[in-house]
Amino acid sequence: MWLAAIIAFISYEPLGGDNPSTVNLYIGIFLLVVIAVQSSFYAYQDWNSSKIMNSIRNLMADKATVTRGGTKVQISAVELCKGDLIHLTLGDRVPADVRLVEVSSDLKFDRSLLTGESLPVSGTVNYTDKNVLETRNIALSGTFVLQGSASGIVVAIGDGTVMSHIAHMATSRKESMTTLQREIWWFTVIISGIAIVLFCVTLIVWAAWLRVDYPDFETVSVAILNSLGILTSFIPQGLPIAMTLGLTLIAKKMARQQLLVKSLTTVETLGCVSVVCSDKTGTLTMGKMVRPTLPHSEGPGKTALHHASALCVAASFDGETSNLPLKDRKILGDPTDAAVLRFAETLAPTVETKAKFRNVFSIPFNSKNKWMLRITKDGDDGAHMMYVKGAPDILIDRCASILGSNGVSEPMDLRKREQISEIQENWSASGERVLALCRRSLQDITMPFDHLNLMEAAAHKELQSLTLVGLLGIIDPPRPEIKECVSQMRKAGVRVFMVTGDFRLTAVAIAKQVGIVINERIDTLENLRSANSGMKAFADMDSQLHDLLLPAENIALGQVEREKAVRSLVVDGSELAALTASDWDTIESRYTEVVFARTMPDQKLRIVEEIKARGDNTVAVTGDGVNDAPALKAADVGVAMGSGSDVAKEAAAMVLLNSDFTGILAAIESGRLVFDNLRKVVLFQMPMGTYTELWTVIFNVFFGTPPFLSSFLMVIFCVSNDILMALSLMYEKPEEDLMTRKPRNAKKDRLANWKFFVMIYGLIGNLLWPCCFGMALMYLNETAGIGIRDLVFAFDKWQDGYLGYSIDELNNFNSVAQCIYYVTMVITQFGVLLSVRTRRNSILSANPLWGPRQNLRLFGAMLVSVLWALAWLYGPGIQFAFGTMPVPVKYWFIPFGFALGILVLDETRKLVVRTFPKSIVAKVAW
Repeated sequence: MWLAAIIAFISYEPLGGDNPSTVNLYIGIFLLVVIAVQSSFYAYQDWNSSKIMNSIRNLMADKATVTRGGTKVQISAVELCKGDLIHLTLGDRVPADVRLVEVSSDLKFDRSLLTGESLPVSGTVNYTDKNVLETRNIALSGTFVLQGSASGIVVAIGDGTVMSHIAHMATSRKESMTTLQREIWWFTVIISGIAIVLFCVTLIVWAAWLRVDYPDFETVSVAILNSLGILTSFIPQGLPIAMTLGLTLIAKKMARQQLLVKSLTTVETLGCVSVVCSDKTGTLTMGKMVRPTLPHSEGPGKTALHHASALCVAASFDGETSNLPLKDRKILGDPTDAAVLRFAETLAPTVETKAKFRNVFSIPFNSKNKWMLRITKDGDDGAHMMYVKGAPDILIDRCASILGSNGVSEPMDLRKREQISEIQENWSASGERVLALCRRSLQDITMPFDHLNLMEAAAHKELQSLTLVGLLGIIDPPRPEIKECVSQMRKAGVRVFMVTGDFRLTAVAIAKQVGIVINERIDTLENLRSANSGMKAFADMDSQLHDLLLPAENIALGQVEREKAVRSLVVDGSELAALTASDWDTIESRYTEVVFARTMPDQKLRIVEEIKARGDNTVAVTGDGVNDAPALKAADVGVAMGSGSDVAKEAAAMVLLNSDFTGILAAIESGRLVFDNLRKVVLFQMPMGTYTELWTVIFNVFFGTPPFLSSFLMVIFCVSNDILMALSLMYEKPEEDLMTRKPRNAKKDRLANWKFFVMIYGLIGNLLWPCCFGMALMYLNETAGIGIRDLVFAFDKWQDGYLGYSIDELNNFNSVAQCIYYVTMVITQFGVLLSVRTRRNSILSANPLWGPRQNLRLFGAMLVSVLWALAWLYGPGIQFAFGTMPVPVKYWFIPFGFALGILVLDETRKLVVRTFPKSIVAKVAW
């Protein structure tokens, strides 16, 4: 646009000669106005997008747990005051600068956001450095609790925090372009390059041929002016605007669905997602019920079970709901500990128990140890007791005895171990998560209680000779909506893999309940390798098998055929280290149902990286814990749960504010819709805005006809009528087959492919330009008796006396013909607009007036486009400046017949595609 404006001014002065055409000057000024308006739109859109994203982020308000009125309550972080006693736990984002007064031995913070140091920093209650960024007794706002827990006094909030001071000094960094932005950029660059080449070719032809053989045909100023339209018409002006608007619309829609997209660029990536790696607890399941097993009777055994479940838990009742019935009380803590605490409350009041037994040391649960440890002190006799809660397969081997219902310990012999193992397997096979509760008296053991830095090592050393108090089976039912959601993802060609730290049998059972696994037979690593060793030729079949798994074909298969096509696999975390590149190749290419059980956080990261590296996959990962952050960052789309840790939410690209897994399906659909509508914008703009306008220049330069479209009309069509109607396409709703297509390959599937150009230049374009030429020729023939033979190769004959008319009369005829050409473009474009709304569906099934595919903005855009045309053609000032003319009434109505004809022809094409899906017409259909 800048280049076109500069050329317009140059063609006026100095190339205009002694009598420069003022039209060139007006066009240059008009182009500057257009640039200013477009720049203002982009600036407003950027500001509006930033405003929208900031308002959306406010939905993810930080929470803080404080002690007020003697009880723990959860408040919004913005309500914090200096002097508040705040409690920090694993996964929290520190909401203010806090002076630590009580810490667990394993307390660690992630300060990388402030200091750039990637290693965790320990927290203490003692002053360690004069530099506030270095001292360990201050928890800084914006950092995260990676391990342990702490309590402290708020010393700075808001702008007074260290984070705020650093933020004021920081400068923003410009983000690099995303895949879609780069694609649109290169598409625009290519089109612009073609436009510049054609512009240069027309000028070269004029200079080398026309100026020599037909010196009176065009001056240099007129030649530049007539070629100028190529620079503005050939570039789809509305595409970048449509992209920005489309992403903003989708982001706002997703926000209403409780889906926080932290940047607009994430939307485009969602449409390419082909694999979702989902954790289990709290994402696929509800995590809210518990049942006790050993011991189960009244008496000392029950009391011991109550103590273990009430004291060895990192959860507490919210003080504001403590007076409500148990089922209605709010619990602060993760779902597992919340369930254990709720169970403990059913045995006896936990408040009294916690008041009697003071906590003196604890090691929080982490996914590496898979247990939690807490040492308490009896307020009556001062005795210390160690309680441990965790995975049975980890803790049972450390147990020397088992507590009976009578409160008497019995040796843990082989038979009892087998019984416990059988119970665990039975419960796990039904989808329950099994926890072991253990204890050990420390009465006769010397522990360094006065040296907390030595306590962790001592606790690990004494984690033996435990007594098994009982087993708890957490009945963690699947969310009712998950099975249908997974089914819809399967139809969309998206594979859902489960990645969980749970026991193998539990993971597989839940995977079957939610539909991630539909086969009865589930391969193991041994099956995978034995099949590979005897089926080397299978590699040649991979692509064929993968095709069988595409949604449309897979739906048509019967149960037996489907089970043959769909393969299931379970891999244990202990096996991951041994997986070779060949194993990963097979997992990615052959299996659509995979369960990774008993995994560690670093293993989850490896799973993501290995899948991303194969098959051009776009991977989404769910997570809610601190340890999920690396995988969330490594994924193409990290998805955090709204109920998860602040660390996870910070690392993720999208947050499900209501922790609803089905939101991922809606997000994928939104991402696909954006790309789909952008393709429709390209298909809409190119045939008329480039092809039809280009033909007027070709006929003028190579066939000597007077220009059938002025540069001004070329420009205003592209920057007003074309853009307005293109934007209405961004409001189109999803087509019926949007979520039954395979995922888009971000590396290979282009915004515009060869099928597009067949449609643009082979079909639609070749329907449009003859209509426009035909209308202009009809006017010239009916009004002045000027036929096609009089126009072709006229060149410099178009002068005073040609065909008995003066030059003013000839130019007047041509000006009206140009305006008729423009009006025909505007109205005939309506047919294209209605045609490109769907790829294959009939307009009858995708009615824009009512029903699920309603889009009244299309007709609003048509109406405004006609009003603009009237303004451009009938405005007195515009007529004077740009030489536009009124158009006879009938030439306003005939083009509606052309628009209808184009719509009918395209409807016929779509009918052939639907009826004969293997025909050549169907194969070249976009």
